[in-house]
Amino acid sequence: MGLAVAVVLAGCTQEQLQGWLPGDAETTNHTSRIIGLWTTSWIVLLAVGVVTWGLVIWAAVVYRRRKGQTGLPVQLRYNLPVEIFYTIVPFILVLGFFAFTARDQAAIEADPGNPDVQIQVYGKRWGWDFNYLSEDVYYQGIQAQVLETGEAESGSIDESQLPVLYLPVDQKVEIDINSRDVIHSFWIIDFLYKKDMIPGKTNHMYFTPTKIGEYQGKCAELCGEYHSLMLFTVKVVSQEDYDAYIQTLKDAGNTGAVGDEYNTNSNLPGTAGRGEEEVSE
Repeated sequence: MGLAVAVVLAGCTQEQLQGWLPGDAETTNHTSRIIGLWTTSWIVLLAVGVVTWGLVIWAAVVYRRRKGQTGLPVQLRYNLPVEIFYTIVPFILVLGFFAFTARDQAAIEADPGNPDVQIQVYGKRWGWDFNYLSEDVYYQGIQAQVLETGEAESGSIDESQLPVLYLPVDQKVEIDINSRDVIHSFWIIDFLYKKDMIPGKTNHMYFTPTKIGEYQGKCAELCGEYHSLMLFTVKVVSQEDYDAYIQTLKDAGNTGAVGDEYNTNSNLPGTAGRGEEEVSE
């Protein structure tokens, strides 16, 4: 069985070997782990499917009605070995999937400490704000703009106006994730991981980008009318290029951070609602 699987996999393309997931195993320090969990799960499920299909076909052929047979076949109510089999095997599979998923998720969610770069991301309808906390500069983005010659559905987005998040390659990154209004979800597609943005709560992501390149990001939680235009670009660059970009933000006067004062919600925990302010007056 193992030899057969090895022969089959040897003829697969790289895209097939990683389960048709975007990106590759070298994109971040976590993508190899995620791809491994995904593809292994599908191999196990495929094996279960083959066994199930084989049993179904075998039963249909062996116990089919023959020519000249009449009446009903012998009716069996209980078969203890079969019932134990189809109870224990799925139970073991569920435990296995849970254990490996919990192991990998714990590793991905673990805070490695001492980040080289700390960035605060705000999701807002329908754009993104990036505070580079380590460098004390910020960037404010707008929602994706559609070119006048087409529609959004046709892919005619003006990519030059998309919000851009810069990350230095091979540096530990901590991203603090917040929302200014409703629930969003921060998703860098090729990084194979997303994190919800909950109003009034800060979530965190920890990773090290290990491959220079340009990646697409989007909101992965339906957040309103222009949810499909809540796009951004991630550029993983060398440390020199990252420092040069930070300097352009400083030269533009984007020093400091744009924080909760721009949130549209006025009744989140820790804030005074409009009604409370009126009463206090």
